[in-house]
Amino acid sequence: MPSLFPGMNPYLEQPAFWASFHTRLLVAIADELAPRLRPNYYIEVETQTYQIQDDCEDELLVGIPDAAVLSARSSPDMGEDAALETGGILTQKRPQSIALPMPVTVKSRYLEVREMGSDAVITVLEVLSPTNKQKGAGRTIYERKRSRILGSASHLVEIDLLRGHSPMAMLGTVEPTDYRIVVSRSQQRPQADLYGFSLREPIPGFPLPLKPEDEEPIVDLQAIVTGVGDRARYDDRIDYRQPVPPPQLSPSDRLWVEELLQKL
Repeated sequence: MPSLFPGMNPYLEQPAFWASFHTRLLVAIADELAPRLRPNYYIEVETQTYQIQDDCEDELLVGIPDAAVLSARSSPDMGEDAALETGGILTQKRPQSIALPMPVTVKSRYLEVREMGSDAVITVLEVLSPTNKQKGAGRTIYERKRSRILGSASHLVEIDLLRGHSPMAMLGTVEPTDYRIVVSRSQQRPQADLYGFSLREPIPGFPLPLKPEDEEPIVDLQAIVTGVGDRARYDDRIDYRQPVPPPQLSPSDRLWVEELLQKL
């Protein structure tokens, strides 16, 4: 079943589908580009793993120093003191049920175009996830990584197919759009190319920056997204009787979606 939407399907932005869509999309982009990058380059799916606390915005320090554990156990007379204070009768208090902040392991996948032979990272291609965009440790970690890339000799392609949360930082006046693709060539920074598009528009193609002497292949992201949707059969699995996931659509977009769904 072909997608009802001309571009990005907003129903894929819900948690039930996003994780699989994100993984499938990265692999599909890599598979589509791999033969076109020969013989000078190759492309890999990379993974960054980090841990955060589930109740705060700080990165988790993995491990507890032995001294801290030993000091917690080095109070052997606590029971005797308690007994003395109660006239030799030890009172057992009922424990209160509590919850402790737990470490959450986050895996962030992205693509790297590398030069054959030297393995130098020529281009980093990111498809943003909610963890990258929503306020908290995930966004902070991604913003640091983004800054490192922008301060390096590597190009950056940043694909944002999520309407929710604030877009990544851009200087100057930027027209608001539902979705964004940013192409940042290292030799042109701080200038970059922004491909903004709405829910009603097809996803635009974009050039993949390589070394200056090599031609930049055009990435037909709409065709790749459509292929991912067909193979995963998302349109057969999505319950279109449910409203579009947050954020809330504008009144005109809501009417437009309702007209599309009437075809079902």
